[in-house]
Amino acid sequence: MFFNHSYAKDLQDLVSPVKVAPLFNAKLRLFNKTLAQEIKFPEHLHQPESLISALFNPQSELNRHSIAQKYGGHQFGSWNPELGDGRGLLLAELRTSESRNVDLHLKGAGKTPYSRFGDGRAVLRSTIREYLASEALHHLGIPTSRALCLISSQEPVYREKQEHGAMLIRTCQSHLRFGHFEYFYHSKQPEKLEKLFQYTLANHFPQCLEQKNAHQAMLSQIVNDTADLVAKWQSFGFCHGVMNTDNMSIHGITFDFGPYAFLDNFEPGYICNHSDHQGRYAFDQQPGVALWNLNALAHAFTPYMSIDEIKETLGEYEPRLTEQYAKLMRKKLGLQQEKQADMTLVNQWLSLLENDKRDYTASFRLLSQANLSQQDVIDHFIGREAAGTWFKQYSRRLELETQSCEQRAMLMRAANPKYVLRNYLAQIAIDRAEEGNFAECERLLTVLQSPFEEQLEHQAYAKTPPDWGQSMEISCSS
Repeated sequence: MFFNHSYAKDLQDLVSPVKVAPLFNAKLRLFNKTLAQEIKFPEHLHQPESLISALFNPQSELNRHSIAQKYGGHQFGSWNPELGDGRGLLLAELRTSESRNVDLHLKGAGKTPYSRFGDGRAVLRSTIREYLASEALHHLGIPTSRALCLISSQEPVYREKQEHGAMLIRTCQSHLRFGHFEYFYHSKQPEKLEKLFQYTLANHFPQCLEQKNAHQAMLSQIVNDTADLVAKWQSFGFCHGVMNTDNMSIHGITFDFGPYAFLDNFEPGYICNHSDHQGRYAFDQQPGVALWNLNALAHAFTPYMSIDEIKETLGEYEPRLTEQYAKLMRKKLGLQQEKQADMTLVNQWLSLLENDKRDYTASFRLLSQANLSQQDVIDHFIGREAAGTWFKQYSRRLELETQSCEQRAMLMRAANPKYVLRNYLAQIAIDRAEEGNFAECERLLTVLQSPFEEQLEHQAYAKTPPDWGQSMEISCSS
């Protein structure tokens, strides 16, 4: 057997069996061959006809044990117990060559008991955005779920307008969210919560079972993994856009892509989600929201930990985040040695970018030149005097480093991408795909697979956005 179904079998009373609802005139448009080989996805399913047939056949190896998971979540700070896999199904798990499980989860699979008033479908534009984003983040070194394949169709789906339905198979360690644990805690189902913890510890945190308090060790791992993730989001200028607890993975990975964005001009309070009227999930709020979400998750641990133990464990978040973020930002400035005033230098640089509305990614890439001069930096800013003053301080700090200019530039280019998934680039690819042309999606994926390389043939993808594409706000609509 290629597939496992441990969640469906071990937690039968926590899930709902649901079969995939076929899409009309479905076509396999994108297939991640590298990922398929990595996770040992069965080769006979690499072929479009075989894969689609397996997805839509209720008795196939992919569809036989498909389930919808139940969970709740804090959405914009308010508790909502009426959540779950409303348009997605856990198909199966694969055991990789590294002896780890990988979930196969189908988005856009049709109605489930948790669809509420929705149709259970995903539209092409949101499916493309998730495929592109998950690959972009992966190749930047940011932990994330990944897309195995994308399927288009001619099935009409109605959102603000009529669109076409699409599907995406997503992979990650598991699809367990903060909201899983919250739901069974708040709904006062201790037996089911205990089952969920036992399953999770045995299958995903086995190392914690060796500790004195396995639940505390598990929470500590989640706290630290989340801190590491958010540090990377902040250093690369990534905005998640909708950090509800049902969109937070216990594995510290980027999960459930909606109205995300990479920063264009550096704007700390940038809001990429047009539904976020209060700015709860603005870029500079992400570190605090992650801690808020961890506090919400920690309630589910109260049957197993004292309040003091929970406070102590949650207290690991801020120092870990601060340490990891500082380490990443020093690398972006080419500072290999740790000095006390380094973060002052980083923050002064960010203030220059904010004041003059300079592009975040392009500005850090500018610093990665081997022959960087004061004039290069001054010419990049409107506030030339402030830029010159900063460069003098930066130059004095670099004198404390031991590597050559060329070595430092090489290391900085490995920390400062030239190419990120700007929303306007994604929109161009979506517009063409909606006309039936997926060539731009393929080209963009090629570029995003080597974000730190020069890629002379793809220089246009490094350009800052045109006016229409600057700081775009994106809808949550799927």
